[in-house]
Amino acid sequence: MQKKIYGNTQGVKSSHLKKLQQLYEEHQPADRFITVEFAQTLAAISTTIHHPICCYINRHGQIIRVAVGTPNQTQIPAPELPRHSAERLSRVRCIATQFKTEAPDTAALVAMARQHLDALIMLSVIDSQIQDVFLAYIVPDLETPWIVSPPLSLADLSEQEFSDLVKEWERDISEAGGGVFLSQEIISDQDKVLLVGLHTDDISAQRFEDGLAELARLVDSAGGIVLDTMRQKRSHPHPQTVVGKGKVEEINLLAQRLGANIVVFDQDISPSQARNLENEIGIRVVDRTEVILDIFAQRARTQEGKLQVELAQLEYMLPRLRGRGQEMSRLGAGIGTRGPGETKLETERRTIKRRIAQLQQEVDQLQAHRARIRQQRQQQEIPVVALVGYTNAGKSTLLNVLTKAEVYTADQLFATLDPTTRKVVITESETQERKTILLTDTVGFIHELPPQLVDAFRATLEEVIEADALLHVVDLSHPAWESHIASVEEILEEMSAIPEKGLIAFNKIDQVDSETLAKVQQEYPQAVFISASKGLGLETLKMRLPTVGRSPSLQLIDEPVEAIAVPQNSY
Repeated sequence: MQKKIYGNTQGVKSSHLKKLQQLYEEHQPADRFITVEFAQTLAAISTTIHHPICCYINRHGQIIRVAVGTPNQTQIPAPELPRHSAERLSRVRCIATQFKTEAPDTAALVAMARQHLDALIMLSVIDSQIQDVFLAYIVPDLETPWIVSPPLSLADLSEQEFSDLVKEWERDISEAGGGVFLSQEIISDQDKVLLVGLHTDDISAQRFEDGLAELARLVDSAGGIVLDTMRQKRSHPHPQTVVGKGKVEEINLLAQRLGANIVVFDQDISPSQARNLENEIGIRVVDRTEVILDIFAQRARTQEGKLQVELAQLEYMLPRLRGRGQEMSRLGAGIGTRGPGETKLETERRTIKRRIAQLQQEVDQLQAHRARIRQQRQQQEIPVVALVGYTNAGKSTLLNVLTKAEVYTADQLFATLDPTTRKVVITESETQERKTILLTDTVGFIHELPPQLVDAFRATLEEVIEADALLHVVDLSHPAWESHIASVEEILEEMSAIPEKGLIAFNKIDQVDSETLAKVQQEYPQAVFISASKGLGLETLKMRLPTVGRSPSLQLIDEPVEAIAVPQNSY
């Protein structure tokens, strides 16, 4: 049998690791929970290494896993557990040590239920001595699917009949239909997600709920399934865990009960906060930015799009490295390239920095290439209008309708990433003169667009800066359309030298009531109201497309610029 020591062994001396490996040679009676001698051995080793340890034992009394850490931190992955039916226990019990005289915490109990363990025996070790012992086991109760005994003496527990009791517990669970178990295996290929929202004092209630709804859409666009949403109101985020300790325990229990394999927070969290939360909850924890980056990684189609997404991901990943090994490393030279005593983590960090520098160089080349293309357009004096707007506002649909392009569209956030430029020919009704304009579809904006994306997609976003005018497409059917306008304007203000001319096009008017439409028309009298999918208002839009023609002959509209200026509460 492989004598691997699992868990966090960093800092554990090799001599102590050998003692832990020797535990695999121990054998426990099949009809008893634990022997006094084995419990004392665990207590002694745990005291020596100053860490809790867990031993997993099958019903034959064999030690199948030894790990450094708490039961929550050392869970056995579902594929490695002994095979068992959905309504049965896993035929494995866990004996764990802790340095306090308290019953097992919620995280340990959730881990027990999640793995379908026969039992959890917690040894409270104080000053190298076992003070109390707690026995926990699963019961058919959907509210609290476990029972924890009062403090027991080690001698009393060692005399308890294990085999008969576990058969009785398993019979009760089987009669209950097995529904008491917390899921560990994810039946679907899709990630099952628990959303967590933190409502701080600087966010209005409406903005908070809109943000959670948008996060759910982001998760859906990334291919995940939202199982539930938890909320907490705090004046400011907790510096270690974002939410309070009690809420972390609630998240832990609900995530395991629902079978979630990812917890997603509605705001950016620091690398240390993510590590602390993962240690407490036992499953992966990500933030809003990482979800957006994942969507971008899935949607990038062109080489330049993939290039920019990789750069954004690496810049996000760099401060979050935690010694994952050298999976990404493709180091060259070797001799003379590494400092004395350099760790794998340092090597990987340096490798990523090299890759970032290489990608930034390629993005600069892409930027120069796009600049040359724009220069050619300027020489031809063809006006360019950039379509901007919140993600899923309908920009790509509008481009397809106006130019007969075949850009991918879907009712998803960030359905398209790569900029597409197509020409549209406009025939003036009076003179019948045909005039050409270029429309450029750009990446959709979103509230608090991750800075890594803004930096990585600067070559793409320059299409906005270099355009002659902007057409801001707004999804009027969205409840938070006003917030979307504000978010887009905020991002545009951070860019330098954006076009002075612009026009707002309120899209999806077929999905709003007449009262709302009339109110917005009064508030934005110079805007255009359309439905790209239904073809409503498109002729009016064509006649109103704002341009800054480089010669008077290319001006698309006869009325003065002031007559079509966007109102003050817009651009």
